Amino acid sequence: MKILVLNGPNLNMLGSREKSIYGGFTYDELREAIERKCLEKGAVADLFQSNHEGDLVDRIQRIDYDAVVINAGALTHYSYSLRDALELFKGLKIEVHISNIFAREKFRSRSV
Repeated sequence: MKILVLNGPNLNMLGSREKSIYGGFTYDELREAIERKCLEKGAVADLFQSNHEGDLVDRIQRIDYDAVVINAGALTHYSYSLRDALELFKGLKIEVHISNIFAREKFRSRSV
């Protein structure tokens, strides 16, 4: 299985921002953990992080994967272009978050 793992804006700053919300691990540590788990399960992970919405859309549109796992960061709450790109993708789609978006500010509980 080939999995696209997308991380949106500011996730590259893990380990240095709001540790009480996001924890103390870095983006590199997160990448290593995902890659290690995929290897254990016989999957291949293509990890990509961008602070730019269009770059994330472009990567989804390649449609060269069996699954997409996405943490769109703040784009989760208002990016209809990401939503549309994900609708075009016919494989497995999983939305993930590091924090509990339903226990934070009201605007964060909406996922488009």
